[in-house]
Amino acid sequence: MLKKRIIPCLDIKDGTTVKGINFEGLRNAGNPIELAKKYENDGADELIFLDITATIEKRKTFVDLVKEIARELSIPFTVGGGISTVEDVRKLLEAGADKISINSSAVKNPQLISDLSKEFGSQCIVVAIDTKFVDDSDWVHVKGGREITDLKALDWAKKAEELGAGEILLTSMDGDGTKAGFDLRITKLISENVNIPVIASGGAGKIEDFETVFNETKATAALAASIFHFGEVKIPDLKNELKAKKTAVR
Repeated sequence: MLKKRIIPCLDIKDGTTVKGINFEGLRNAGNPIELAKKYENDGADELIFLDITATIEKRKTFVDLVKEIARELSIPFTVGGGISTVEDVRKLLEAGADKISINSSAVKNPQLISDLSKEFGSQCIVVAIDTKFVDDSDWVHVKGGREITDLKALDWAKKAEELGAGEILLTSMDGDGTKAGFDLRITKLISENVNIPVIASGGAGKIEDFETVFNETKATAALAASIFHFGEVKIPDLKNELKAKKTAVR
């Protein structure tokens, strides 16, 4: 059985880790390098670093910070934000990232998924989908959740897989930062209709939320931010509890 992964996410703005609710109201959560090292020591399986304003500010992701992270970490990490070309990805992988995450750029230019997959292998291409339930449907949002598209989340997830994505990072904007539990409905829908790993994101508030998302959906990983950053859930406790409940974690 494929063991489930626990992934802390670090949203980076101006070199600092931040966290908000429903993609708004950001507060400082600390130094990304220090947090990353702590999470590795605590037993995190992977880390995701997202430069959350890169697309809006029309700039490239933080290559220097990636180099620094790579020097300090031995667990795999994914980097996203402002990535729009094969060259961007080459620089980030050369700087030490294991995987890259694309969102707005993939929606704007779906061919990018195929180009990156052919060039670097699908295993390192993560397509991030920010979805929100509006007017009875799940719509993909871009530009850090600021802009709705005409793409339905399930259609886009299937298309991303078809084009060569190796993994989907599925964030429920409705759940983001609320601590009310993962959005089981959309996670179930997407994870049961694609054949690539799906990372559930948005809404984790307590240990039981991880157990529920792993038991009730086909998500292969669960991501959280604020509950880890502010010490509300500790990764060793989380893993011990999941193992005690017979959930296969690494």
